[in-house]
Amino acid sequence: MLDTGHTTETLLEVNNIEVIYSHVILVLKGVSLTVPKGGIIALLGGNGAGKTTTLKAISNLLHSERGEVTKGSITYQGQVINDLAPADLVRKGVIQVMEGRHCFEHLTVEENLLTGAYTRKSKRETAQDLEMVYSYFPRLKERRKSQAGYTSGGEQQMIAIGRALMSRPEMVLLDEPSMGLAPQLVEQIFEIVKSINEKEGVTFLLAEQNTNVALRYAHHGYILESGRVVMEGSAANLRENPDIKEFYLGMSEGGRKSFRDVRSYRRRKRWLA
Repeated sequence: MLDTGHTTETLLEVNNIEVIYSHVILVLKGVSLTVPKGGIIALLGGNGAGKTTTLKAISNLLHSERGEVTKGSITYQGQVINDLAPADLVRKGVIQVMEGRHCFEHLTVEENLLTGAYTRKSKRETAQDLEMVYSYFPRLKERRKSQAGYTSGGEQQMIAIGRALMSRPEMVLLDEPSMGLAPQLVEQIFEIVKSINEKEGVTFLLAEQNTNVALRYAHHGYILESGRVVMEGSAANLRENPDIKEFYLGMSEGGRKSFRDVRSYRRRKRWLA
């Protein structure tokens, strides 16, 4: 049972999926995970571990990169979604915030946010949700008439998350939210994610290399290496796990180690047992 502090109702279930690119390259090798309704779940691991591929498998964005789920199943709200189009998933409440923000640089901040409501019909509700987004990101309200291409990296991450919220999602797949941001901004983004989760009830599945910050805000975590889940547990337990401390937080019984030392260690064989 996942420790989320919320309901234990399962919202998303990934069951033993394999993903192959270009009919040749096996990237995910039997990944399974569960996302409960109202939770913040972290996918953790280094570059190339399979985190982004897992998110794209869920959101069905693999085909544009010549990738496909060849085994296993993905179930959302009790329905198998392997073959659903990305637009249909958005209508069902699943939306992905891509790594690198991908804002429309020539549009204003507010125009970017409104693109997230393209499936919505009520102008009144859209206006209400726009104010809701501004309540979480007051900086965006200050810059609502500025071109997105002239905003900072932190502001563009806020735009990307705010644009996702404009679709009224049930679940947000958030890919590397800390990438390229100063530590202070990373904390701010994660505080906002936590607030949205608690106040709006939005479920988050986030892929993140910054294990330290992710485990302070997530309820549960999965560690991926080379396309496999090698460890999982509550965020609190993972933070105290000696292997996690050594390999991902740069800590050991002897104190902090440099990354150069840590990365040279081989993962303990029991992780893959």
